[in-house]
Amino acid sequence: MKTQLSIFSKRFLFTRSRLSSAFAAGQPTYETRPHIITQPGDLTPGISAMEYYQRRLELSTKLPPKSLAIIVGNPIQFSSGSVFYDFQQDNDLYYLTGWLEPDSIVVIEKKGENGPDDVVLHMLVPEKNPKKELWEGPKSGLEGAYNIFNADLVEDIKNAPNYLKNLIKENDNIYWDKKFDSKQSDGLKQFFTFSTNDNINDIITKSNKRMGKLSSLVAEMRVIKSDAEVQMMQKACDISSRAINRAMAKVGSEDPLLSENELAKYLEYQFVRGGCEKHAYIPVVANGSNALCLHYTRNDDVLREGDLVFIDAGGKLGGYCADISRAWPNSPEGFSEPQKDIYQAVLNTNKQCIEVCAESLGLSFHDIHEMSVSTLRSELRNLPGFANVTSSEVSRMYYPHYIGHNVGLDLHDVPSISNFSKLRKNQVITIEPGLYIPNDGPKHYRGIGLRVEDNVVVGATPKDIINLTRECKKEVADVEELVKGSI
Repeated sequence: MKTQLSIFSKRFLFTRSRLSSAFAAGQPTYETRPHIITQPGDLTPGISAMEYYQRRLELSTKLPPKSLAIIVGNPIQFSSGSVFYDFQQDNDLYYLTGWLEPDSIVVIEKKGENGPDDVVLHMLVPEKNPKKELWEGPKSGLEGAYNIFNADLVEDIKNAPNYLKNLIKENDNIYWDKKFDSKQSDGLKQFFTFSTNDNINDIITKSNKRMGKLSSLVAEMRVIKSDAEVQMMQKACDISSRAINRAMAKVGSEDPLLSENELAKYLEYQFVRGGCEKHAYIPVVANGSNALCLHYTRNDDVLREGDLVFIDAGGKLGGYCADISRAWPNSPEGFSEPQKDIYQAVLNTNKQCIEVCAESLGLSFHDIHEMSVSTLRSELRNLPGFANVTSSEVSRMYYPHYIGHNVGLDLHDVPSISNFSKLRKNQVITIEPGLYIPNDGPKHYRGIGLRVEDNVVVGATPKDIINLTRECKKEVADVEELVKGSI
């Protein structure tokens, strides 16, 4: 099926009429899941079809005429036999279209310099298959790609090789990223029906066209969040913050949580109950010295009374991640003095670093990291056993990770953006200083590990900085009030 929108309908594609009530899409739509997509005109939670369209137009301004931007979506991944993992779409493809179904290719074609009329969205997706849908549920198919996701041209993914070859012949420049190695390409033949010598990599690399990296162009767009994206991330952070507060309050309740695994599952339940789709990543839930492992995800120990509990967790909403770290005493009596000393040192550093997340200050992520090392050193020197600690020792022995990262559709969003670039307004970052005192460290503090992590929208000026996770309690007095069972 090859269909193209008229110029008139393309300009007003965002006021499309509702599909037949009998049509069932492969992902939530306003027509089929209004409790998820709450606003007409939105394609995914909080993000409108117009915004997706504008993203594609913005990308086209970075391309010369007669160019193709090609993104291959992700296939289903299997853990064992017919047991599959939760599907995760390629986030660049999702960012530009909102399409969440597997085995698809998106091509954005820029024909000339005549503005929007010269930008064409091609979507190559699986056709609807009633027999397959009997087992797997509805799919959007070509009709959905055209009517819901506003593709200008649609084609069955099985015809991808010839379709791509013809498109490439008509253009001079190709922007893409080699995504699949030879082993993965073998798996892709399931839906591309490629011959032995006819795969996506070969079609592009053997075309003799000018090549460019696509991911770096999209990363420059993704690093700065729109107002709608910030609003979605605020919702994800609000839900996640309330969930973590409730977890703290379980300590002094009549039904305390008894294991790391129980706490991990409690958090995920609260994320979903609050309105998130799921957790954003496998959480870290560490009792006591387990927190000395920075990415401890075993989560299989007990929660011992009086130990410090450390968590790194967050929910996901509309594809956008929350990423929060907190620590609290597993005792209604509150922090021990050593726990409080280390916690306050990290908290003070967290707060000072957040205060400088403004474009007008001209700082880079690396500048803030250096500030965090210096601040932690100053804080530690006030504690017994650390009087002569150096910045080098802080980085090597007690704080072996970076101050933070970009966050968005990916937990560690757009890693290609340099940490030496100046922070820009509406960049969303984490600020997460930490301290991890090994078992051969100063005796008073051995085995204590934690970080305090917030999600921050960089402001134009310091007064414009937004802490998206401000609802998640972190002041010592507030945490101690919660662990008494007060919420």
